[in-house]
Amino acid sequence: MPRVTKRRIIDAPIDEVWRLISDPHSLPRWWPRTSRVENVEQKSSGRRSQWTKVLETSEGRGVRADFRCLSSAENERYVWEQQLEGTPFARHLRSSRIEIALREADGGTQVDLSSVQALKGMSRLGSPMMRRGQGDILDEALDGIERALT
Repeated sequence: MPRVTKRRIIDAPIDEVWRLISDPHSLPRWWPRTSRVENVEQKSSGRRSQWTKVLETSEGRGVRADFRCLSSAENERYVWEQQLEGTPFARHLRSSRIEIALREADGGTQVDLSSVQALKGMSRLGSPMMRRGQGDILDEALDGIERALT
C-alpha cells in the first residue's frame, strides 16, 4: 500500500492540536476542499465515530464521502478511513486511510500526517500520480492546521 507522510511542527500546544484534529466538526477549518461535515456520530473516545465530509470539486459541486475513526489515543494519534463500499470511490480504491500522529516538539507540536491508499485494478498504474496528489493534500492540511491554530 502506498504511504505518503508529511511532517511539520505547529506552534501550538499538543492539546489544542488534538482538539482540532479529533473533532470531525472542525474538518472544514483545516482539511482541504471540505466545505462542511454532516451526520456526525461522535463517540467519547473518538474510536468508531463516523461522519460525512462534503468535498467541493473544482467545478463547485459537492461530493459526499463517509468516514469512520479506526483508532484514537488522546494527544497521540487519530486514524480515520473512508468507507468505500457502494460509492464511486470504490471503483478506484480498495482502501483509503489517514493517520495523524502528534508529539511535543520545540515548544510546539510535531504533526505527522500519513495517507495510506490501496488502489484497484488499472488505477494502480496511476500510483505515482496518486502519491504526489496525496502529498499535496497533506501539505494543504498542515497549512490548514497552522492557520487554524496560530
